[in-house]
Amino acid sequence: MNPLALLRPGNWQALLRPGDWLVLLTGALAVAWLAGTFWFGAPGQRLIIKRGGQVFLETALTQPRIIDVGGPLGITRVQIAAHRARVLADPGPRQLCVHQGWLSRDGEAAICLPNQVSVEIAGRVKAYDSLNY
Repeated sequence: MNPLALLRPGNWQALLRPGDWLVLLTGALAVAWLAGTFWFGAPGQRLIIKRGGQVFLETALTQPRIIDVGGPLGITRVQIAAHRARVLADPGPRQLCVHQGWLSRDGEAAICLPNQVSVEIAGRVKAYDSLNY
């Protein structure tokens, strides 16, 4: 058989055996389950702010407010609004934690490494033991 003939529509299916279809179906189901589990995670319930590795503040995401957290470089400003949180301003040079954007799902975090401040969303059950930097 000409190898190029296999590229025509419908001809490649002749190469697949029943076990191949089972592997493809299992893979597709695994991808769908993983996407549903990790992409659409549970919404967060609490905000945990750490400064220098120690818990600075733990609060609910229900009340809108702005929190100032002092660090070695200056003040990191954290905003809570509409059951989500974000780093509004940080004195760090690259602003990576500011660019992280809004955090709303359990396990999401923004870490302002130069200023030693981390912002983490937690749910009812903690997804992992600790957050270190």
